[in-house]
Amino acid sequence: MLIADIIAALEAKAPRRLQEDYDNSGLQIGSPLNECTGVMLCVDATPEVIAEAKKQGCNLVVSHHPLFFKGVRQLVGATPVQVTAMEAIAAGISVYSCHTSLDNAYGGVSWVMAQKLGLTGVSVLDPQYGRLMKLAAMVPADQAELVRLALFDAGAGAIGNYDCCSYSVDGTGSFRALEGANPYVGELLDIHREPEVKVEVILPAALRNRVESALREVHPYEEPAYDFISLANASTRDGSGVYGVLDEPVTPEDLIGRVKQQFNSPVVRCSRLPEGKISRIALCGGSGSSLFGKALASGAQAMITSDTKYHDFVDYSSSLFIIDIGHYESEYCTKEIFYRIITEKFPNFAVYNSVTEKNPINYL
Repeated sequence: MLIADIIAALEAKAPRRLQEDYDNSGLQIGSPLNECTGVMLCVDATPEVIAEAKKQGCNLVVSHHPLFFKGVRQLVGATPVQVTAMEAIAAGISVYSCHTSLDNAYGGVSWVMAQKLGLTGVSVLDPQYGRLMKLAAMVPADQAELVRLALFDAGAGAIGNYDCCSYSVDGTGSFRALEGANPYVGELLDIHREPEVKVEVILPAALRNRVESALREVHPYEEPAYDFISLANASTRDGSGVYGVLDEPVTPEDLIGRVKQQFNSPVVRCSRLPEGKISRIALCGGSGSSLFGKALASGAQAMITSDTKYHDFVDYSSSLFIIDIGHYESEYCTKEIFYRIITEKFPNFAVYNSVTEKNPINYL
């Protein structure tokens, strides 16, 4: 078992291409080619977590928050981040962080929050735009299925809860092979017409090189004809935050009680309690106040998130019931997600949730 195998399992569910531009998800320290002796899971990689991992015989720490979020110019132990990095390196422990790649992934942080609250009909609150492409490839009719399957294997053709999605149109291609060519069909210097199929598939833009390589590898023509087209479509599953509906509407007081229980939050900050019952709710793990406008547009009556500023309460409290839990409380479920991903892929592998990690914020 290599560290690369663990990373591959995580990135199959939360690919790095989903992370925000400001983020630094991915391998922070270590080599993916090292054999993995065990995994320690945490929200934040700290010196205490590194020590715990070493004690448990784990040489991989998987955290939600990146160890290196801002630039580090030196490693001299001047900050907790530097100390963590130095102790990890000295102990031979790799650190991998899965931050907004997990926040934006289908089944990620906000989806699990919605599941804990019992929401149904859950949808993405702020879908990602402009990260999809369409490939249209002209293929000889007798080779279309081979090419289609190769594109699927490379990651193309996934739409929502479906994969192996494609669209095909029959047509006729024409070409003339010049001196030096080695045509699959036709003769040199003769204009040739061939029954072809136009195969179209959708793919994440980040997979363009992989998909293009797969196409060229299996396509029988020396010079295959194909187009990559950037799309403005929104993702149907990936993005920030979610919204959904409770089967049974609840009072604001009951909703607060449920939130405290499900997220182990001893206190919450909230806006003025609205009248009537609430059923349509938006959620965003971590700092989600930038999505309040999206929550209103979705028809949500309430939104659960963290790190809400005073002026956000002022601006939205009359139209949206805001329930602000702690940042740590909203993202503690990341350890559950990591654990499930790894143990489902590698059932007998040593995976531990950190027990030394504590919420850095105390409530008095």
